[in-house]
Amino acid sequence: MERSLALANMSRNQEFVLLGLSARLGVRDALFAIFLTLYLLTLLENTLVICLVCRRRELRKPMYFFLGNLSCLEVCYVSVTMPSLLAGLWAGPRPVPFTACIAQLFLFVSFLGTKCTLLAAMAYDRYAAICRPLHYPLLMRPRVCQGLALSSWLGGLLVSVGKTTCIASLSYCGPNVLNHFFCDVSPLLNLSCTHVALPELVDFLSAIVIFWGSLLVALACYAAIGVAVLRMRSAAARCRAASTCASHLLVMGAFYALVLFAYSRRSRLEPTDLHKVLSVVYTVATPLCSPAVYCLRNREVRAALRSALGPRRLHVPPGRRARQAPGQMGSCRKIFST
Repeated sequence: MERSLALANMSRNQEFVLLGLSARLGVRDALFAIFLTLYLLTLLENTLVICLVCRRRELRKPMYFFLGNLSCLEVCYVSVTMPSLLAGLWAGPRPVPFTACIAQLFLFVSFLGTKCTLLAAMAYDRYAAICRPLHYPLLMRPRVCQGLALSSWLGGLLVSVGKTTCIASLSYCGPNVLNHFFCDVSPLLNLSCTHVALPELVDFLSAIVIFWGSLLVALACYAAIGVAVLRMRSAAARCRAASTCASHLLVMGAFYALVLFAYSRRSRLEPTDLHKVLSVVYTVATPLCSPAVYCLRNREVRAALRSALGPRRLHVPPGRRARQAPGQMGSCRKIFST
């Protein structure tokens, strides 16, 4: 009993050393500039989408409500891992306290689970819009949209609580070097000197509930959408229906494929450089590309963006302009006469 308590106390006070993305100084300087630019661009893009969805009346629809939630999630998601990546590129391998590492893991797992369920909710929204257009206002009324978004955030939070609690309860009495640029599940399990059967079971169950559950829901929705599109008689209607789903299908497919490939191995395998590269892609590239894909392929978002960024002209009716002209000329004469 005393030995287990000592190991638990040691695991709580231990520091981990993050190796970062690269160890070469010249490479680190170039990568720091690149990733800092990408980080700032990601924040700018997603913040712009959030402002458009909140301020423009033409975007107050269920699809854009979920898009605003996705952009808010991307800001949180990239802000969990990117500062750690930038710090490693700036200072090299660095120690990270155990509590800070577990906190980063908790936030990362929570936002990752939220993104999976939120993408499934967006797929259901497209299913309701295309397959059941007459019932769409009822199926996607504001209260339903708010419930789907809230359940996505809470689902990721609950999964993260269970997974992080199991990993934090392990003992880390051996090497403390993490071959990664942030605290991920696989590197932490690999450093544990106790049995990891329970954390791996929790990880497996959470993957079934969140990842595979949301993926199956999204695939079922898009299978129904594909059948409905093929049954449409008008080629213009088929093209319009397909274009509304193309951007979301592209973002969802890229994200699920990268996460599935990165986490399809056993949890306790030694992380490799390929694993770090894949982590960079789905933690940096997808938050950067999502707003661009949605905005470039969506007419309403492009129109709202042009209207928000374009010059605002004061519209004066012709009759009022004619009546005000003499007065304006008179005021100009007074100014010049004085």
